[in-house]
Amino acid sequence: MKFSAGREAILAPLQAVIGVVERRQTMPILANVLITGRGDELSITATDLEVELVAKAKVSLQQGGEITVPGRKLLDIIRALPEQANVTFSVEGERATVKSGKSRFTLTTLPATDFPAIEDIRAQQSLNIAQAALKRLLDKTHFSMAQQDVRYYLNGMLLEIAEKVLRTVATDGHRLAYCETELDNAVGTPQQVIVPRKGVLELQRLLGSEGTVELAIGTNHIRAHIGDIRFTSKLIDGRFPEYGRVIPANPPRQVRADRDVLRAALQRAAILSNEKYRGIRLAVKTNAIILQSHNPEQEEAEEELEVVYDGEEVEIGFNVNYLLDALAAVDGGDVQLGLTDANNSCLVTSPATAHSKYVVMPMRL
Repeated sequence: MKFSAGREAILAPLQAVIGVVERRQTMPILANVLITGRGDELSITATDLEVELVAKAKVSLQQGGEITVPGRKLLDIIRALPEQANVTFSVEGERATVKSGKSRFTLTTLPATDFPAIEDIRAQQSLNIAQAALKRLLDKTHFSMAQQDVRYYLNGMLLEIAEKVLRTVATDGHRLAYCETELDNAVGTPQQVIVPRKGVLELQRLLGSEGTVELAIGTNHIRAHIGDIRFTSKLIDGRFPEYGRVIPANPPRQVRADRDVLRAALQRAAILSNEKYRGIRLAVKTNAIILQSHNPEQEEAEEELEVVYDGEEVEIGFNVNYLLDALAAVDGGDVQLGLTDANNSCLVTSPATAHSKYVVMPMRL
């Protein structure tokens, strides 16, 4: 195998796929990237057995073939070369050689036949969606995914297709984030799949604000084509909680506040909250909220801000970080807090749009 190309032509696909190459590997082959040359096209593949990324580039191919080489080392070499440099890559026996100007690097290789590539995902349905719309769905909900929860189905994001709507839902058991967007065309069969945390974060990184993405959903995998990059992720085999039951339908107490003013007040009050539990008390009364926090050192913070509210007084405790995450994701200048009582969750929404909803469970303080 032998090809030559400009430094930038090789650097771009390498940078696109390197995120899934783990530094500590149980299998040595997973530290490598698969390089395949056919026609005038080069494809670079990386996988961690859960997520696979394939990126393509145009090169001058003198001899086709496929080989695997250490991914991060190859990236570091190409990145360290001068801009606009010409690079020649060749394989002889069990060694790969990278040449550029008077620089020469020799890398170890492993056979391409040992590389665990995912070919056909047996797609059950596919759809096209604007990259910006899908990125918005992930951005608005990803922060509520659990991390290393024993309930493995929470360590990911629910992707639900129903008629002309695509939804994302994430929950860690203490809070829930929900967002939806309308599709141009109705889909055939409603479907729910759970995309693992790493797959969500990689897909988020790859998506831009221009162009469309083609999504294909199989029984065990989800695949996305984004320009010259193909993303494939395994799906989590499990049943996601019935999120509809968790979202309060019509909380009786509705508080309307300026989003930025409330965020700033919460951030100040959070400074003196308990570092472990991050608890904060909201005392809601006519046209005002009083925020109170304290910590084991007997330090206290209190903030009072004007809001629009004319219901009964209520006191309720929350993890301040969860509230701040929800407020950061809400669109518009104003935010609506839907409260029931001290023992029920809070629904955070924007009066301007019904496309996203955030639920935060209460805390006993």
